[in-house]
This record gives sequence, C-alpha cells and structure tokens, in this order.
Amino acid sequence: MALIFRIVMQSVGLLLSFLGWILSIITTYLPHWKNLNLDLNEMENWTMGLWQTCVTQEEVGMQCKDFDSFLALPAELRVSRILMFLSNGLGFLGLLVSGFGLDCLRIGEGQRDLKRRLLILGGVLSWASGITALVPVSWVAHKTVQEFWDDNVPDFVPRWQFGEALFLGWFAGLSLLLGGCLLNCAACTSHALLASSHHAVAQMQ
Repeated sequence: MALIFRIVMQSVGLLLSFLGWILSIITTYLPHWKNLNLDLNEMENWTMGLWQTCVTQEEVGMQCKDFDSFLALPAELRVSRILMFLSNGLGFLGLLVSGFGLDCLRIGEGQRDLKRRLLILGGVLSWASGITALVPVSWVAHKTVQEFWDDNVPDFVPRWQFGEALFLGWFAGLSLLLGGCLLNCAACTSHALLASSHHAVAQMQ
C-alpha cells in the first residue's frame, strides 16, 4: 500500500512539473503579457509580450512587430527574457532527472538510494524552475500596477493592464513548485520506508 501511494505521489508530482514546464514555455512566447484597450477606438486592442508588440483590429486582424533591440527594452522585460529561458531549462532538467528516479521505472531497481537522490534533485530543479518563472511574471505585474496608478500620467492617456500570459505564468510557477514538493515528499517517504525495512531486517537477524 505504501509503495502504491509513493508511486502515485511521484507520478502526480512529475505530471504537475510537466504541466508547469509546458505552460512556462507558452508564457515565454505568448504576446499577451500586457493589454491596452483604447477608449477612442474600441475595435483596436494592443498587446505586449517579451518579444513583440501586437495590435488587433476588427478589419485587419492581428499584426505583430518584433522589438528592434534587446538593450532598448525596459529592465523588467530584459530580465524576464533571461529568467524565463532559465525556468524552461531548469524545468526540462528537473523532468529528465526525476524521470529516472521513479519507482515504476525498471532502470536501476537495485539502486534505491540513487533513485531517491535523483528524485530530490529533480524536485529541487522544479522548485528553482517555478521560482524563476514566478519572479519575472510578478515583476512585470508590479510594474504594470505602478504605471497604471502613476499620478504623473494624465487621465486621458491609455494604460497597460494585466495580460493573459501573466496569469498563465503564475499558474505555471505554482504547478512547478507543487510538483517539486510532491517529488521531494515521495523521496523522503521512500527513504523512511527503506530505513524502517533495514531496521526490521537487523532486528530479525
């Protein structure tokens, strides 16, 4: 029963980490980090991502233009690019490492201690991936709120608001964090069971 519970915990943790990693990749390239609706022309909506700015018009559809220079971007967008790439890389490594540590995988069945360490490492990498995904999303959201309530900007000037990618990024980061927690809990559970079995064998001898 304990083995089944551990395998389920490992599987759910890996699935959550995989879901968070996929959503993190989508968030990185989705051009909807910020939205801008013009009161004068309600049929025209502007969106901004890490790589481009897009305008959606009812007659023409969506047209996007890539940013000309990386150095010309605001600091939060420059750092967000780097951190999101780092999150995607750490998430991939976490999935790869923790996959080899699963109990349902027959590779290395006799090396339970090694599998436990791989699970712990995979969980830590998922944690790191989740944090590096949450930081840029939260930073951009904080700057958006600051600019929205800036008293120096006249009231008639349109202001950027939260885009769908921010909410997607928060969900991705939380999924990675939760997946990493489950992987580490499963590794600790397997370590406790292994220690208790060794103790029982020693007592019998």
